[in-house]
Amino acid sequence: MDSAFFYFCGMNEEIVFKYFPELDARQRERMAALGQLYAEWNAKINVISRKDMDSLYLHHVLHSLALVRYIRENGLAPASVFDAGCGGGFPGIPMAIAMPECRFTLCDSIAKKIKVVTEISAALGLDNVKPVWSRTEDLGPEYRCDYVVSRAVTELRRFVPLVRHLYRKGILYLKGGELTEEIAACVRECRIEPQAVSVTDISGYFSEEFFESKKIICIFPQKH
Repeated sequence: MDSAFFYFCGMNEEIVFKYFPELDARQRERMAALGQLYAEWNAKINVISRKDMDSLYLHHVLHSLALVRYIRENGLAPASVFDAGCGGGFPGIPMAIAMPECRFTLCDSIAKKIKVVTEISAALGLDNVKPVWSRTEDLGPEYRCDYVVSRAVTELRRFVPLVRHLYRKGILYLKGGELTEEIAACVRECRIEPQAVSVTDISGYFSEEFFESKKIICIFPQKH
């Protein structure tokens, strides 16, 4: 990986600062470090599409931070968040940087992905991140958090049963495209009341074209 690539990755954090000017110096330092850390680890363990690495901050970091914007604008203030199927650390690691007051559990069933999460969170000094190598359905109640977050790991109707025991308040699910049928199937098969589900357009937060079809599916079966 050449130095020009690292420089390009390093400059991309400005798009995060554009939308999150409130980040303090330590948070900015950590956000800026993500580019090189992921470039180095992705060269060893491919957890992000290599052709997508030059858009790391737009496609992965800022996309993850849409959940932070939603949480803050809706006054949710969780004490704990569970990232199910976190892959190499999205959305959990950017969220943990932006929300140091919150504890994050990042879970994936693939060991090499959790190794990347472990190493990157350690390099950043993120003491609010707990990596877990497991399938979600194998975890006990001690892993329950206020909210489960995830980024399009599977169809919603398949995802909800895998994490129902892991949240106290609800699910925030990043996904793109036309979601009407998928949500209807989830409501029907998972026996969720239709009014418990809402959809927020990320394009309302960020003006970049990439976010035009990106959404947050919010499932709050109980009052939050």
